[in-house]
Amino acid sequence: MTKRHFIPLILALGAEAFAVVAGAAQTAAKWTTDGVLEMMDKSAKDFRTLTADIENVKYTAVVQDTSTETGQIFVRRDQKMRIEFTKPEARTILRTGDSLFLYNPKLNRVEEYDLGKNRAMVDQYIRLGFGTKSEDLKKSYVVTATGEEELDHRKTVVVELTPKGDQIRSQITRIQMWIDEASWLPIQQKIFESGSGDYILFHYTSMMKNLKINDSRFKQDWPKNASHEKPHA
Repeated sequence: MTKRHFIPLILALGAEAFAVVAGAAQTAAKWTTDGVLEMMDKSAKDFRTLTADIENVKYTAVVQDTSTETGQIFVRRDQKMRIEFTKPEARTILRTGDSLFLYNPKLNRVEEYDLGKNRAMVDQYIRLGFGTKSEDLKKSYVVTATGEEELDHRKTVVVELTPKGDQIRSQITRIQMWIDEASWLPIQQKIFESGSGDYILFHYTSMMKNLKINDSRFKQDWPKNASHEKPHA
């Protein structure tokens, strides 16, 4: 799988992993890194599902270009995720277990990727949530709470993650998360790619936690006559 293909896929999975940062409020005005990690340990215990509107912004430094697409995201704890982008063009990202599908209705084409081939890198993101303890998070990242900011008229705590492993550092230099201090859901993530100045930003609104998401949401429901490809790694 080329870097051009792999970066958007793994960042989509990153969105899935980050979505579990939810829990009770803490009254302290200032946040320490240990305090944030303690809340993350408490927060993931009751996570089952997440739905939200999503905005995906891609900045390409070499041409100083920004592209934006919008849609909805559906996440379930059992390694299932669906992102339905609707604007400017429709496309679907579907993850079920170790399989990830990209469907382009304009081309009527499905690309299927085996995440197992990149399990080590995928696990760097999965460790960010779904009940995993902060001690596992700290094995993969240097975690730093950098302060508080207002975003979408909400007070957020900003957390920065710096990868420790060479493999993930070759792809991504750091990740920033803006976590709503009222709901303890992340409302924005910014992922900086290595060596380019490029970044991808995920912005979430209308977030709902633990609503029932039926199995039908995660079916391969594209047309039977769609072409099917399995790009080589």
